[in-house]
Amino acid sequence: MRYRIAGQSHRGAVRESNQDVVDWRVNDAGDQALLVVADGMGGYQGGEIASRLAVDAVVEALEPEISGPSSGKTGSSVRESLERAFALANERILSQRSEDPRLDKMGTTLVVAWAIDNEAHIAHMGDSRCYCLRGGQAVCLTRDDTVVQNMLEDGSITEADVPNVPFRNVLTRAVGAVEQVQPSYRVESLEKGDVLLLCSDGLPHSVPEAQWLEILRDSDGMERRVQALVEAGLANEAGDNVSVVLLTLEY
Repeated sequence: MRYRIAGQSHRGAVRESNQDVVDWRVNDAGDQALLVVADGMGGYQGGEIASRLAVDAVVEALEPEISGPSSGKTGSSVRESLERAFALANERILSQRSEDPRLDKMGTTLVVAWAIDNEAHIAHMGDSRCYCLRGGQAVCLTRDDTVVQNMLEDGSITEADVPNVPFRNVLTRAVGAVEQVQPSYRVESLEKGDVLLLCSDGLPHSVPEAQWLEILRDSDGMERRVQALVEAGLANEAGDNVSVVLLTLEY
């Protein structure tokens, strides 16, 4: 078994800056991998700082853990490690905010997938997402922490109404916005050929999920597949930054 991973972040077709950050790691044994995507908020400078602080904190906290053996890890211990990584990211952002009044509104989404053998442990806050592409379908494994998602679930609006909601991007949870964070968490079993896709909201807002599998099938190699998704967003004049990290499980 081995993981193939590639990722890319682009400022999109409209934005002048890129407030997204992506990163990934695979251990030497090839049985653990870490994928991270963050989408910053709080203005031009604040968003860039928040997302970078968050991603660096997660990698700093978890890279030593994925470098060791996969045996002996339990679901509860992995979840605790992910929660500590989110707490560190939150602490770093809050500290930076307290030192500079200009950064008072900054925060970030954060989605992390920690693959261990054939399981993916997923933690997230905000509206950056993790999908599993399997059997001709793109299944979203995360729930958006947004006002719009709450309205969809309580029946206030329908999916058709979403593009017309002026505050559709307002988050209900973000890293760096509260004193203590509690990320959502789930475990997903992986099968041969499965693809994990982590992305900022710029991808689904510019390229319909139904088109992703066709785009990936028409591209050879992990880097080219990521590039093709980003290019599709740019072709559709993506109004936000577009970031993607892909992982394929092979035996």
